[in-house]
Formats: sequence, structure tokens, C-alpha cells
Amino acid sequence: MTGRLAPYGRKLLSLAMIFNSLLSIVYAIGLLTGYYVYKWPLYQPYLINERLFWVLILASVINIFPSAVVGQVKTGRLWFHHYVYGFIISALAIIFTIMWAPVSLFSLFTTYTTNVSVNVGRFFALGGLTLIVDDLPDVSNVLRRALSFLKLKTYQGRRIMHVTQSILSFFSVYLLVAVALSFINNPLEATIANLIFFANLLAASLISFGIAKQKIWLRMTFPKDREN
Repeated sequence: MTGRLAPYGRKLLSLAMIFNSLLSIVYAIGLLTGYYVYKWPLYQPYLINERLFWVLILASVINIFPSAVVGQVKTGRLWFHHYVYGFIISALAIIFTIMWAPVSLFSLFTTYTTNVSVNVGRFFALGGLTLIVDDLPDVSNVLRRALSFLKLKTYQGRRIMHVTQSILSFFSVYLLVAVALSFINNPLEATIANLIFFANLLAASLISFGIAKQKIWLRMTFPKDREN
């Protein structure tokens, strides 16, 4: 029984890791928008430079590929490919959020907000996008070939990616500490939305360190006949 459930466990872990990366990117974009547009002082004086949230975006993007690799197991599908459900969930979440919350399509993914309706809609939209990303090669043959080419290039540069991953892990932890100190010294900032962001940042740091420690980039394989 345990052996049968193991692939589903890996798939759920992979989806959770991809979702964390996507949510981290959205959070970082929202904070950077606030910094560049509205001149928000982000987590001062503990954060030496607000632009370091670009590091979180880069770390999250780099986390996506090995996270998807973790979930490369055969679990079958219910009626349709995962991306079909992903498109449906994302589309419905975006439509209903725009209809019932004070937010536009653009600001849904670029604004840092504590509005519960917006964050719930964003959660389901990103959940659907997670399914799409996980099943991206099956969306079209063009995407499959593009992803295969990208996989070859990352395989060839896997040592550089591993070192980059390790360095970004430490920056992610620094961001985590800066946010934690800011919340401790400014308790009013510890809203539910901000605490969710902190938990997400904690998970992103652990994922990044886990990928580096497990040397997932270095353990990646690629058929030799595709390298030539």
C-alpha cells in the first residue's frame, strides 16, 4: 500500500513546491511594486536594500525546474491532462475575483494586499497555474520541444545552477531573518496576510536549501543522444 501511495506523495510534494515558487514570485513582485511605485520602506532597518527581493524572484524561478523533476512519476490522469483542470481553475478564479473584489487583472498578480477576497482568488489562480506548469510539456508540441531544449541547456550548466542555487539559498534566509525581525519589532505588521507571506518565505528557503543539499541539479540526467 505504501509503495502505491509513494508516487502520489511525490507528486503532491512537487506541486506544493511549484506553488510555493509561484506564490513567492507574486509576493516579491507586489513588494517591489510597492517599493518602486509607492516608495514603501520594506522591512527597514533590517533589510539593507529593498531590491534584494529580486533575489527571491530569481531563487523561486530556479526552484521551479527541480521541483517539477521531483514530481516526475506516473500517477495516471482523471479524464483529462492536469493542465486542462489548471486552465479551468485559474480562469474561474480570475473571473470571480475581478467581479467581486476591487482588483484588476494586472494588479491581481502585481499588488501586495491584505484584502482577503483578492488573496483567496490569487490562491486558486496560482493553484491552477501550478497544475499547468506541472503538465506544461503536454500543452503543445512546441512547448515540449522548447522545454526539451531548455532542459538540455540546464543539464549542460547544471554545476553553475547548483552553485547559484546554494548562494541564493543564503540570501533567502537573510530575507527571512529581516522579515522576522521587522515583525518582532513592529507587531502591527504581523497581519494574517503578512504571516502567510512569512510562512511562504520560510518554505521557499527550506526548499532552496533542500534542493542544494540533495544536489538535485547535479543528479539530473539527460539522454546522451540528445546532447549531440
